[in-house]
Amino acid sequence: MTLAANRTALQAEQGNNGLNSLLLIVVILLTTGLLMMTSASVEVANSLAGDPFFYFKRQAIFALMGITGLLITLHIPMVFWRRMSWFALMASFALLLLVLVPGIGTVVNGSARWIDLGLFRLQPSELAKVFIVMYMAAYLERHLDEVREHWSGFLKPMLVIGAAVVLLHLEPDHGAMVILLLTAFCMIFLAGAKLHRFALLLAICVGAITFLAITKPYVIVRFSSFLNPWAAENVYGGGYQLTQALIAFGRGEWFGVGLGNSIQKLYFLPEAHNDFVLAIIGEELGLVGVLFVVALFSLFVFKSFMVGRKAHGLGQLFNAFVAYGLSLVFAGQAMINIGVNIGLLPTKGLTLPFLSYGGASLIISCFMAALLVRIQFEADNPDLADAPRGK
Repeated sequence: MTLAANRTALQAEQGNNGLNSLLLIVVILLTTGLLMMTSASVEVANSLAGDPFFYFKRQAIFALMGITGLLITLHIPMVFWRRMSWFALMASFALLLLVLVPGIGTVVNGSARWIDLGLFRLQPSELAKVFIVMYMAAYLERHLDEVREHWSGFLKPMLVIGAAVVLLHLEPDHGAMVILLLTAFCMIFLAGAKLHRFALLLAICVGAITFLAITKPYVIVRFSSFLNPWAAENVYGGGYQLTQALIAFGRGEWFGVGLGNSIQKLYFLPEAHNDFVLAIIGEELGLVGVLFVVALFSLFVFKSFMVGRKAHGLGQLFNAFVAYGLSLVFAGQAMINIGVNIGLLPTKGLTLPFLSYGGASLIISCFMAALLVRIQFEADNPDLADAPRGK
């Protein structure tokens, strides 16, 4: 096995532009996130902690931890993650179960989604999405023909996903549930599964969503407030966050009111430094700032898909499916967060990768980015890749 240090040296000598661009986008997103999260949180931080840079300091520590993890992950061959995919899946389910245990899971706003580790709260669903993608990739590599030709190959991974969906529903974390389902469906579709087989699962999903809406009154309230957030009964109720976010975008117009000059972050818009940081970007930097962020995510997802396509062409099937899956996770989370901010989707508690405040989200995002960079390195250097070859 070639030493990781030799690989890194070869990588630096070759000066691969694609790899550099992926890392460059991550650095730009991290920098933009630190800047805008700090701007969005100074008033709240000063009020709660007596230090306007309280959240910045914590986020900077999380960024350093994420970058450290990124650098370590770059030196780990993808074959390691392939061998560990089953154990990673078991770890995912263990964490999703653990968060439901009273006294271990931290309940916030009625949802038990976090495990308090002291420095930050670990959100098991964030890690579970990555580990389940790894398991799915390993399964698709081993059973590619069965997935394409037989119902059994199609349904087996769906049972695993179904179990994870049940645990996410119990938290509840419906945002992560939607992203996991869509990612799994797309990965199986990219593996070559016949389109008609998705019809049954789509019918089941529609039925489950209908049942959820009937049995959970707050879901109907949230959906109705999303459809008409400016109604008198919603504007200070279920539609409050959305209306305040839309006001922020409206104030920003084309070029914004200037960095640090947001009014909505002054206790008008809840979670301004977290789920709604994009609204503050829209207010302070305008439409131009929002389009810049959207362009960065679009470029990152596009290049990540191209990494998967190249690995697929080389027969590195596990690497390819991991790249597809992680690209879909990034795309899904960014699209849902952006959709919520601009009023295209009902309000969900999903962070914007690299930009929103949160230790677990930032560290896991750096970990996923590192996996994509590692996959690209192995695709660019197939003679040095340790990952087993597919068909």
